[in-house]
Amino acid sequence: MINVAIVGTGGISHAHIKAYLQFPDRCRIAALVDIIPGKAQKVKEQYGLDAEVYLDHHDILGRDDIDLVDVCTPPFAHAEVTINALKSGKNTVCEKPMAASLEECDAMLKARDESGKKLSIIAQNRFRLPVRNLKALLDNGMAGKVRHVTVNSLWFRGHSYYDLWWRGTWEKEGGGCTLNHAVHHIDMLGWMMGTPEKMTSVLANTGHDNAEVEDLSVSIAEYPGALAVVTASVVDHGEDQALIFQCEKAKIAFPYSVFCSQPQPNGFPLAEPDEGFAKEAEQFLASLPPLEYEMHVGQLENVLTALETGCDVAITGEDGRRTIELITSIYKAGSTRQTVTLPLSPEDPFYTVEGIREAVPHFYEKSASVEDLDGDLSFGNFRKGEK
Repeated sequence: MINVAIVGTGGISHAHIKAYLQFPDRCRIAALVDIIPGKAQKVKEQYGLDAEVYLDHHDILGRDDIDLVDVCTPPFAHAEVTINALKSGKNTVCEKPMAASLEECDAMLKARDESGKKLSIIAQNRFRLPVRNLKALLDNGMAGKVRHVTVNSLWFRGHSYYDLWWRGTWEKEGGGCTLNHAVHHIDMLGWMMGTPEKMTSVLANTGHDNAEVEDLSVSIAEYPGALAVVTASVVDHGEDQALIFQCEKAKIAFPYSVFCSQPQPNGFPLAEPDEGFAKEAEQFLASLPPLEYEMHVGQLENVLTALETGCDVAITGEDGRRTIELITSIYKAGSTRQTVTLPLSPEDPFYTVEGIREAVPHFYEKSASVEDLDGDLSFGNFRKGEK
């Protein structure tokens, strides 16, 4: 039985709790931690958990019965809690984004290596069937080389979203929509395409005058032989999110679609696409094994399996760091109005939290700070029946 301690019992922790509760024979939530008095106790009662409640994560570090620490705090505390958990000899899961800087990411990786424990960074969309299928089609190579990628990480958050006490500042949230929303799609871009050679970006705040951070960014990532256009937003009605890969032979995309244009002698496309590619893609996807679990359930089940079998986790600290490097390059390019070359070195001013905070634009001053907000969380345009 794997005993889990959850640090931070805000909105995202509920997705983790519900995931663990699907595996009562494999794990038990043994501790809940939150710095706000009464908050963890309320969550304990909500789910009927047999768990101890704490105000300080340091209080669980000496418990020998805790096997896994699950970090669900606001981003500014991710590195501190994760490093402390690893150093105390506990395996750790950390919510996205991994940290607020590459320096913090590297400190987390060092703590993992020195402790010999496991570290997984949440990127639950990789455990989403249509995303798995898109990755498989790209890896298969049937569409040919990638030429153009469109990444639309489009979300909608009302003005009050940034009233929550830790949101809307570079100090506590670490960034705006690029770091805390587009992190999902940027992780998928890095997973499928790797690290680009260069990044050019524009940052803006167009609809949230109660936040220092950006609510919109548009970036161009340069890969050998390909460009990726990445839009991060929390001002888009409908949240029409997409990953679109235009390849030599066909377009393949999430939400799932394929299209294979056929040129006429003059180079213009025929009116009707080549249906052969679509059928070949369908046959290939039908041959893939099913996903037993998806989203947070899928990733946390993978972590439990890794602890039970000794294998590595599917999504590692290196995966989380690559995503932070892409996001940091966007912030550097948008702040300096210059194209940025990757990888970023430890000597780069944007390598540290302090360097980032000194250089990024503060669009507005945060004008409200409330302890909690009513309403449900949403995880984007997840549509039932997607392939």
